[in-house]
Amino acid sequence: MGLLDGLLGSVMGGMAGGTGGAQQQNPLLMLALQLLQQNGGIEGILGKLQQAGYGDQAQSWISTGQNQPISPDALQQALGQDQLGQIAQQLGLGRGEAAGGLASMLPQLIDQMTPQGQVPQGGDDLVARALEILNQNKHG
Repeated sequence: MGLLDGLLGSVMGGMAGGTGGAQQQNPLLMLALQLLQQNGGIEGILGKLQQAGYGDQAQSWISTGQNQPISPDALQQALGQDQLGQIAQQLGLGRGEAAGGLASMLPQLIDQMTPQGQVPQGGDDLVARALEILNQNKHG
């Protein structure tokens, strides 16, 4: 599982920007992974983004090129207010803050989970294992 540890470390390191930020990013990373899990994994999230008209952005996260950003409003539109409201509540943030955090984290997370430029076989397992690792690190 070294690959998965490296993936989580690089996502958290990229998001944290310093050592103090890592503690704050861990719950956001966990919730981003839960969001993936609740929506059918990487492919499920991509489907929702495509349906909402953000397929080009989502596809850029998988491809090996530059990641296109997605706005917090676009993410709320694609995933729904209720789901982001629940995440915001769990984080103790406002809905806009949570959407902003997820809008910056989701492209990096999906990019890291698709290093070959395609959704890996067993992508749902990858999300579940990542959540397991985070839970172990949180409690261990």
